[in-house]
Amino acid sequence: MSFPDVHADQRPDRIAYIVGEHVVTYRELVDSSIRIANLLRVYGVQAGDVVAFLLPNRPGIFEVSWACQRSGLRYVAVSTHLNAADIAYIIQDSGTAVLFTCADLAALAQDALARVNRKVMTFSLDGGGVLTDARPLIRAQPAEPTGEEREGTDLLYSSGTTGRPKGIIADLPLPPLGTPPGVAPWLAATWGFDDETVYLSPAPLYHAGPMRFCHTVHRFGGTVVVMERFDARHALELMQRHSVTHTQMVPTMLVRLLQLDDAERSSYDLSSLRAVIHAAAPCPPTVKRQMIEWLGPIVDEYYSCTENIVLTVIKSSDALTHPGSVGRAVVGTVHILDDGGQEVPTGTVGTIWAEGGFDFTYLNDPDKTASSRNERGWRTAGDVGCMDSEGYLYLSDRRSDLIIAGGVNIYPQEAENVLIDHPSVLDVAVFGVPDPELGERVTGVVQLAAGVEASEQLEQELLAWCHDRLSKFKCPRNITFTEALPRTPTGKLLRRVLRERETEGSRTRR
Repeated sequence: MSFPDVHADQRPDRIAYIVGEHVVTYRELVDSSIRIANLLRVYGVQAGDVVAFLLPNRPGIFEVSWACQRSGLRYVAVSTHLNAADIAYIIQDSGTAVLFTCADLAALAQDALARVNRKVMTFSLDGGGVLTDARPLIRAQPAEPTGEEREGTDLLYSSGTTGRPKGIIADLPLPPLGTPPGVAPWLAATWGFDDETVYLSPAPLYHAGPMRFCHTVHRFGGTVVVMERFDARHALELMQRHSVTHTQMVPTMLVRLLQLDDAERSSYDLSSLRAVIHAAAPCPPTVKRQMIEWLGPIVDEYYSCTENIVLTVIKSSDALTHPGSVGRAVVGTVHILDDGGQEVPTGTVGTIWAEGGFDFTYLNDPDKTASSRNERGWRTAGDVGCMDSEGYLYLSDRRSDLIIAGGVNIYPQEAENVLIDHPSVLDVAVFGVPDPELGERVTGVVQLAAGVEASEQLEQELLAWCHDRLSKFKCPRNITFTEALPRTPTGKLLRRVLRERETEGSRTRR
């Protein structure tokens, strides 16, 4: 493992990544990243500065990210699904000096920049109206470094599912090129990433996991196959066409794959697959089991968070004997604490804290940083769960997603895991809304499978399905239907949006 430059020298024609029909070799990737790094120096960007990119999954995104990585910069991958106000907040909060974008997003970028109270140099990688076209400027730069090269690091922002996204900042020690980040050796040891890896990346690259996994593949000299957007059938086509060995998905993608009929799924040659890794959101145990039955014992899971305070892994064999678990810790030591900061008994739900692991701070928010630590130096991201006697961790929900109805704690994931098993359900969300008697009322929203019609009878059928499998107090009082649930492209459910809609709808109906 090393920096992509080594692979460009040794195997210049080796494919670094593919997007659609666009193929980029290691020589092309490295030369372009060096030219972009040189361009940034021309504009006064120095090690430790911040560069942002607002780019979809298209050619050019890795050239920019590796330019930043080789220049000792912090770089922010901004979600293309944010509105102008949120993008402006991230640019302002992070202290971004330079922004890279594209023609399709030029108007959004300009709207965001108009809300920022300082100068930000902005380039378009493919033209973009009044924005500066980066292409001739990049071509004019030499393909050899014009300054010192050191490893940079990503500056990640939380997905903002409960409010404004928060910057999560790690140390920037500026080590020599080729010094691997912590995740790289772990991926090699756990799932066999090497120079023959062909990695399918189906999620947006502004998300932490996909970008870090892709960078790791490039450090090993493997090939990344990038999907511009996820489609279950197309994912299988790409796996077969490129002999994909590894992929990382979120549970909603696994559900979409399982929605394809058995005959169609079995028509693709997936024999090259060595690991199907999933993360980012809890996976219903039945979905995991069906994936293992289909693909074999190569469906593994890890749990971490943007704060990177803990990392757990569970392989297929353990998932079948410990359904619902996200595994045991391989980085950090997990502790489950109650609201008073005391460790709870085995099997009792509490807040997940981690001892050890990587350190972080919330950018420009010392109060939030302080609240994520306790007096023992342990850290939390606010997730809730429990551990069994063997040290296997089970997630419940974020603390902010907890429903308190009549003084009883209710974890939405339990009802969601039950409802997703119903053949009429494609996606589901359970959450709490204000109730004058109980404090909160449990309610559900369901996206139906193709060809299924919403009806009052179906609502009653789903409620009865839930009551047959869960204690009554954990079940929704009512279920409504929607065309699509609000999820981030990385699969995280925006319960906040649903709560606001349902609360507003209740006011309107009064």
